[in-house]
Amino acid sequence: MKKLSFIAGLLVLCACSDNKENSKTATAGPFSVDGKKVTVYTTADSSDYRLSETGTLDFREKGQPFENEITVFVDPSKTFQTYFGIGAALTDASAETFYKLPKEKQQELITAYFDAQKGIGYTVARTNINSCDFSSDMYTYVSDSTDKELKSFNIDHDRKFKIPFIKEAMKSAGNKLNLFASPWSPPAYMKTNSDMLHGGKLKPDYAASWALYYTKFIKAYEKEGIPVWGISVQNEPMATQRWESCLYTAEEERDFLKNHLGPTMEKEGLKDKKIIVWDHNRDLIYQRAQTYFNDPEAAKYIWGLGFHWYEDWSGGTPMYDNLKRVHEAYPDKNLFFTEGCAESFDSTRYNAWVLGEEYGRSMINDFNNGMVGFTDWNILLDEKGGPNHVQNFCFAPVHGDTRSGQLIYTNAYYYIGHFSKFIQQGAKRIVSSSSRSQLLTTAFLNPDGKVVVIVMNQGSIKTPFNLWVNGKAAELVAQPHSIVTAIF
Repeated sequence: MKKLSFIAGLLVLCACSDNKENSKTATAGPFSVDGKKVTVYTTADSSDYRLSETGTLDFREKGQPFENEITVFVDPSKTFQTYFGIGAALTDASAETFYKLPKEKQQELITAYFDAQKGIGYTVARTNINSCDFSSDMYTYVSDSTDKELKSFNIDHDRKFKIPFIKEAMKSAGNKLNLFASPWSPPAYMKTNSDMLHGGKLKPDYAASWALYYTKFIKAYEKEGIPVWGISVQNEPMATQRWESCLYTAEEERDFLKNHLGPTMEKEGLKDKKIIVWDHNRDLIYQRAQTYFNDPEAAKYIWGLGFHWYEDWSGGTPMYDNLKRVHEAYPDKNLFFTEGCAESFDSTRYNAWVLGEEYGRSMINDFNNGMVGFTDWNILLDEKGGPNHVQNFCFAPVHGDTRSGQLIYTNAYYYIGHFSKFIQQGAKRIVSSSSRSQLLTTAFLNPDGKVVVIVMNQGSIKTPFNLWVNGKAAELVAQPHSIVTAIF
């Protein structure tokens, strides 16, 4: 596809950039839709539309819209953060479920997620260091408390399911999968409660050994032929869970990073690996950001701030504005969604439309507040919402019924695909503004010069609207409870 020359110097083609330019609103110059066609893809409730191509439209002259004309305004001349990518977690549970399915269904799943043409083109993946709740058992890579140099470190556990599964995903993604790894807990002997479960903290005298543990994991995986893009310091460091967990205050996580993990990564020749902090909900995110980023000796090691969407556990609603506050205060720092899922699994709700809408609402709001990338939780779970060794079952976008050998696609898969399939790595977010609250929208300018606009209709009414760009508009229709991607 022909590139637009006026934006060539603005686009960052490497999605792994540090996003130093995120602090500025760039201006690209006038954008013309002359001669362009709008290709529309739709997923809609009470219909057969599932990422379906539903029309090719023209732009027509359209002056000042009236208040009674529903309009989505797009301005490709104003660019913001650089898009990194979208993906999901390749957990023990996902891998174990995958290998219980027939070979043809295994291939179908891998293609559905990672093939950019036939699937939805995931480019990011997460996996667990040591066991997590979505493992069938508890395990570590070192069990000897006297082995502080970790000479006995081995990843034999992962060779049965998880490593082959990750390799399959990477192959389907054209070996362009950015994999990061997160620990849920250090080995029990390294913790104050002598337990991988139920919180506890890292013992100070094991800080150096635990920092080395991350590097051992990275090197072991890379020896297996699996490149590791980065790590997060700790999954959910403010939650005492009945599953694997470990607590850090903001100051404790900061100090572990600057005094142990960061220097150890450098010493072990891994300074190019990205480090993500926080990796927890939006509720406390500003205080955590302030603590990390106001310390230059810690901040120098940080690629970005990871976050989850579970802050509504207290009965409230998602706190998107907290993300905005971080982006306003630290506009050059990457904001990266590292986990989210629909909890409380119930197989009678596979077709519940709210599953997809939760993803669409979160992704649109978070991208508009500065997020650079999105990582779903388990990429695949079984018919029970597991396996999970503490019975903490949840939904995945796709479930594998290990009894029948069938794959069950929830609408969450399609909602995510409206973003991941069409936004290219290195894209720039641009202005997209709706004149009605029931239509949520975000938009991106791809490196190939194409504009991608996502519009989600939260309402139960069929809603015609104008897609308006610099005095010209195309006429679209948002079906009730639907999501639309328009490309031009």
